[in-house]
Amino acid sequence: MRAAPPHVYGLEKHQLLKEALEKAGPNPKGREDVKRLLKLHKDRFRSDLQWILFCADLPSLIQEGPQCGLVALWMAGALLSPPSGVPLETLVRVAVDRGYTAQGEMFSVADMGRLAQETMGCQTELLRSGLGGPNRDLVLHHLITGHPLLIPYDEDFNHEPCKRKGHKAHWAVSAGVLLGVQAVPSLGYAEDPELPGLFHPVPSTPCHPPPLPKESSSGAIFLLCKQGKSWHYQLWDYDQVQESNLQLTDFSPSRAADGRVYVVPPGGVRAGLCGQALLLRPWVSSH
Repeated sequence: MRAAPPHVYGLEKHQLLKEALEKAGPNPKGREDVKRLLKLHKDRFRSDLQWILFCADLPSLIQEGPQCGLVALWMAGALLSPPSGVPLETLVRVAVDRGYTAQGEMFSVADMGRLAQETMGCQTELLRSGLGGPNRDLVLHHLITGHPLLIPYDEDFNHEPCKRKGHKAHWAVSAGVLLGVQAVPSLGYAEDPELPGLFHPVPSTPCHPPPLPKESSSGAIFLLCKQGKSWHYQLWDYDQVQESNLQLTDFSPSRAADGRVYVVPPGGVRAGLCGQALLLRPWVSSH
């Protein structure tokens, strides 16, 4: 007899869950959800700066069980393999077959990169040593271009980044950034009619990327993110994300004691997640 395949949380319920959530309420339109978020948090934005929003629209998917990384990759897939991306079931099956996961969990950014390359045919770039220093400009230019970024971090009760030494390790995907600048370039940007001081790139119009805020300029960069426990976008201070990502060092004691099997790379959470992130780009043929 063939051995039973490993149980992966959510596959048997995924369609039922999706149908139930669709009945409960519509998935919020991306632009409307972003506008709601910016109005809600407008008091957080420094009044001495003008703000430019770069945002590629991401779909939402609610995870079932510890599938946060695979769900984040699925959301990113909408930008990498349009129009419908790669089915979540395919990501889970390949990840299990390759030994990257047992329950749907992903504790290795390197394995996530290999999975993305195989299933989506995309280019990946693994960042080490955190989101600061030279990696900061790489990340910001990447997001301005409209490409997705996968980020492991510790998740607080409201899904925002916190510092729990990796005990609350979670994944998010970012495909947008809000930049605070001294002056908006004169060509290619239009001011928002509802939020004065906020500018958007004009579609189908060439525009110069703005000068990036200095690393010492606190409160001038926010990442627009989604993760697998909410339909909605969230807006996170860049420094907060960076600090959370840099302290992922330990496996959760509660998970270690729950009797389930997890795939953790040699060197543990520190080697697999700490200070790492993944840039994803569509594959561009040279022909």
